[in-house]
Amino acid sequence: MFSSNVAKHINASVHLRKQIMKTNTVGIIGAGAIGQAFAHQLVNAGMNVILSNSRGPDSLAEVIEALGDKARAGTVQQAAEAEIVFISTNWNRTEAALSGLNWEGRILIDATNPVLLPGYTLADLGGKNSSQRVSEWAAGARVVKAFNTLLANVLAQDPSQSGGRRVVFMSGDHADAKADVEELATRMGFASIDLGSLEIGGYLQQFPGGPLPALNLVKLA
Repeated sequence: MFSSNVAKHINASVHLRKQIMKTNTVGIIGAGAIGQAFAHQLVNAGMNVILSNSRGPDSLAEVIEALGDKARAGTVQQAAEAEIVFISTNWNRTEAALSGLNWEGRILIDATNPVLLPGYTLADLGGKNSSQRVSEWAAGARVVKAFNTLLANVLAQDPSQSGGRRVVFMSGDHADAKADVEELATRMGFASIDLGSLEIGGYLQQFPGGPLPALNLVKLA
């Protein structure tokens, strides 16, 4: 017999999963090359996009026009209110971008990499990997590391290649959240590979340092 607290958690998770299955909108925090490539794939899959950056919605007019009617510009707060949110900010801006946002169990796809410019050196992560840090900064979010290992120009390409589908790696500590991100990736035309927990998979995916970044694989049908 479940305790009342466990039962409430299960009911809340089921309710949130139903909401996510119905959602047709993804919020994006960070409108650089990766964020725009991801938005492009979402729009191609028939999804709606709320794109945001640190400079405000007016700065995104040309990008939104290029993406078409399914995309609109918003504030970071507005993007973060979507049931699935994608973050692809520069590492030195990521903590600030996540500051003050109330997650309430929504999914955060972490596509950031802990790179310091110039020089492409690894940021000081205090003995953890970057997605573990993102999980701390976005308390209450169900973080899934995904889509960070592909270069922007590759991510923007048709994921159907050579009779198969381009592979995206993912890791996270919430099986239901990973299932939803896998479903989203499939809808966009990608094949996904689950690497396990953030602690393990996050290191494999991390750039610099991990073995998987820039690896461009196709899963044949």
